[in-house]
Amino acid sequence: MMKQKKTWKQWAVLAIAVMMVFTLAACGSKEKEETNNGTTGEGKTAEEVTLKVGATPVPHAEILNEIKPLLKEQGVNLEIVEFNDYVQPNVQVYEKQIDANFFQHTPYLEQFNKDKGYDLVTVTGVHLEPLGAYSKKITKVDELKDGAKVAIPNDATNGGRALTLLEKNGFLKLKEGVGVNATVGDIVDNPKKLKITELEAATLPRVLDEVDMAIINTNYALEADLVPTKDALFLESKDSPYVNILVSRPDNKDSEAMQKLAKALNSDAVKTFIEQKYNGAVVPAF
Repeated sequence: MMKQKKTWKQWAVLAIAVMMVFTLAACGSKEKEETNNGTTGEGKTAEEVTLKVGATPVPHAEILNEIKPLLKEQGVNLEIVEFNDYVQPNVQVYEKQIDANFFQHTPYLEQFNKDKGYDLVTVTGVHLEPLGAYSKKITKVDELKDGAKVAIPNDATNGGRALTLLEKNGFLKLKEGVGVNATVGDIVDNPKKLKITELEAATLPRVLDEVDMAIINTNYALEADLVPTKDALFLESKDSPYVNILVSRPDNKDSEAMQKLAKALNSDAVKTFIEQKYNGAVVPAF
């Protein structure tokens, strides 16, 4: 039999079919390429997660800034909110204005939760900031005169911590067993009759001209350009239990983004950064 010649309509249908095949193939190839590049089939970039973390400027915000690029690569946009007090970072985490904070140690968090009825939780420990004694009027501890004015933090845990440090260095004696929960009322012996004043922790570097000695948290000492290992009359020992921690809420503690942040804070890169930048004034705790 002789083959029939195709009509122009049949040729047109065939041409359209071929075009459709190539078009679908091209679309599939593009979709695959977009997927491999981390975009959706609609050409949209995969959604980045933002974590808002409150921190005191030094060293906490500095450490967080160090890991921002690493987290960015992992799909976490780290937004750092700086605070200069020890109250609002916890309040704002609890009220869900921010996701986490990085500025405090466990005894402070436990006392804050107890006082406020909060349930904030520890995500991970990061570093230790030894509490230190500073002065602009003396250069050696044995130069501290009787009746000298000594300023300490006025919050419960750091106040007790400061009194314990004074006791360990022979300046006073506290009631047996009070430990870091000590208050000025727990002083049972004050041989040098020190006049102890309780002030907000952040203000202590600014009153050094007005007192004979002040017990200052390392983060505020660093902000005031004091070098703990050089300028402090004495420091807490490195076995202090006051490790600074990353804190969040129970509802977001185990989120993927929070765990990426915790892992980054406990990385070798952060350990090296702390050791090189702070020269012993801040000590890695991992």
